[in-house]
Amino acid sequence: MVSPVRGVVVVTDRAVAARPLTEVVAAAVAGGARHVLLREKDLPRPARLELAYALRALLEPVGGLLIAGGQDVLEGEALHLSAGAVAPLGRPHVLGRSCHGEAELARLTNEDYATVSPVWPTATKPGYGPALGPAELRRLCGLAGRPVLALGGVTAPEQVAACREAGAAGVAVLGAVMRADDPAEATARLCAAWDGVCDGSGRRRATVIA
Repeated sequence: MVSPVRGVVVVTDRAVAARPLTEVVAAAVAGGARHVLLREKDLPRPARLELAYALRALLEPVGGLLIAGGQDVLEGEALHLSAGAVAPLGRPHVLGRSCHGEAELARLTNEDYATVSPVWPTATKPGYGPALGPAELRRLCGLAGRPVLALGGVTAPEQVAACREAGAAGVAVLGAVMRADDPAEATARLCAAWDGVCDGSGRRRATVIA
């Protein structure tokens, strides 16, 4: 199975973002991100829908995809469910689900991809774990039966490279981009590491991950 969601996936969190969320995402797209997972589940639906429209407007010109977290596709085509969530009626074009170990992976049915977390300790959820590590990530990737995105504590280029080496189809990153003083450069470094261009110290901004 080939997932339409691959490479570096930026996960939003306006509570920790160093700038307004739309500015951070615009910078991440300039840095090479082509997939964004919109969380912000605390927002009322009208505000979250407006935000989804704004982020899609940033992604569509570069062929990117906005994935809505939760059970509301927000008038889009991609949805990411929590581990225990019931899938809504009418399957979206792209469907993913959060998993944290072998048991949850075994319950997957028609999902296009799964996130596996936490690979490393994460500042976003202190104490969340235990961290799986690259070796367990490799084992779970082999069991998943579909592409896996590595999530949790992925902040450095060498971690991105380790996840790819372990068999992940991509990495989902939050703090490394949201908290960055320069989200475009931070994203570019992670994308370069994923591409294997270098250790992440530079990347041509026009490169598209798809």
